Amino acid sequence: MKGKILGILGLLVALCLFMTFATSTPWHSIDTSTFLKTGNLQNLLSRTALYGILGVGVAFVIITSGIDLSIGSMVCFSGVLLAIFLEVDYRSDHHAMVRLLDSETRQIELATAIKGLQPGDRVRYSRGTRAPTTLFTIAEVTNNQGRQRLTVEEDVRQSDKSGELAKAVSIQTVEHISEDNFDYGAKIILSGSVPLHPRDKVMLVHPISGLKTEAIVRAEVTANSTTLFLRNNPGQRLTEKWFAIPLQRHQRMSIPMALLSVVCIAGVLGLIHGLLVTRAKLQPFVVTLCGLLIYRGLARWLTGDNPAGFAEYSEGLCDLASGRFTVYSDAIGNSFGIPYPFFMLGVIGIAAAVFLNRTIWGRYLLALGRNEEAARFSGINTNNVTLMAYVICTGLAGVGGILFALDSLSISPSSFGNFFELYAIAAAVLGGCSLRGGEGSIAGVIIGTAAMQVLNNLITLLKISAPLEGVIIGSVILFGVLADEFFKRMAAQRRLRQK
Repeated sequence: MKGKILGILGLLVALCLFMTFATSTPWHSIDTSTFLKTGNLQNLLSRTALYGILGVGVAFVIITSGIDLSIGSMVCFSGVLLAIFLEVDYRSDHHAMVRLLDSETRQIELATAIKGLQPGDRVRYSRGTRAPTTLFTIAEVTNNQGRQRLTVEEDVRQSDKSGELAKAVSIQTVEHISEDNFDYGAKIILSGSVPLHPRDKVMLVHPISGLKTEAIVRAEVTANSTTLFLRNNPGQRLTEKWFAIPLQRHQRMSIPMALLSVVCIAGVLGLIHGLLVTRAKLQPFVVTLCGLLIYRGLARWLTGDNPAGFAEYSEGLCDLASGRFTVYSDAIGNSFGIPYPFFMLGVIGIAAAVFLNRTIWGRYLLALGRNEEAARFSGINTNNVTLMAYVICTGLAGVGGILFALDSLSISPSSFGNFFELYAIAAAVLGGCSLRGGEGSIAGVIIGTAAMQVLNNLITLLKISAPLEGVIIGSVILFGVLADEFFKRMAAQRRLRQK
């Protein structure tokens, strides 16, 4: 195994040296090498970390002589789940659904009561199927058995049986400002105290022609008024005749809970894979191929085949995948940083190596891959070991899916994660994992991942035709299998000569 690791390490060094000189201008000038530019090196480290996490996971399954073809779809499914769990909705805390809008009696019946609503207040009707969006003035409020009926002063142009009503707040003063050479747009003082936070929004409603939603940069709340600082003005000039509807930010799930839920769901799906392989005696190829199709289909169904994104978390959570720990920076703005996922790969890689090489469970994995029947006769619960391998694989695929999703900020469920399983398997095979099972090294997998990413970088920097990427991946897998077979035969012949 050490010979294989040294071999792939030598290949990685040779590739880096070749890329250093091949991308230099002139060819012999290393200082001008595109490959050695900080941006390219940072990107290589980031991609190696992301794919390396997937490679470490699939290595556990390959060591047991299994295979997992669902990794790419699992990455996509995990990213979609994270987007759903962290979905943010902006809505007014003083709103209710409309059961009936009657044009003859000028009455609006609500499904639930809006607290604090009084005659003279302004409300905005929207989202109806027939009646247009309108501002109304309340003339009378009647509460009966949890339901609320409102009589309005204005003419109701058309009856409706659906829609939404939200209380609007009048604007006392408007001041167009800029602060610290930054154009905030407007300072607005609302009537009364409205609880708002910096990430909430306010909907500015024009009394006649329409509305526009603006993000609040800062909110100052006192006992009698609320002051808002808006980054931009609406398309029409904002005046005191406008109305505001505060929209509070509601996040479906907390960030820690969302991250934990995604990883747990991925682990449960891995447990199902293992049960189908061990209890139902299905082939790993068939089980994970079905998983590839199922998880991709679920991701597309959950999103309506529309992209899912993380625009709300571009500053903060997404730094987990795209942020860097700065190693150095100079006065002219050049800097180099190690991507945060690279540190995660280091932690995962060390933990996986210790688990595989220094624990009894790791020994069980290797024994299972070498000879399942012999491992069973020696007292090893091979079913539980197999289950553990698949749970680790899909769990790390879930972690990788989270990082890939946060790094890209947007997920297209029809294509996100395509062929990621091939990258992971190729890296594991190139790093010394035998597809026959029973042999593998976490260090080799990480080095193999790095070699794969350098090869991919070679295609980009040397402007090789993109379709050849598949040729290279296929060739790498074939080379790894041939090398594994060659070394096995050499080892067998050596043992025969020693006898």
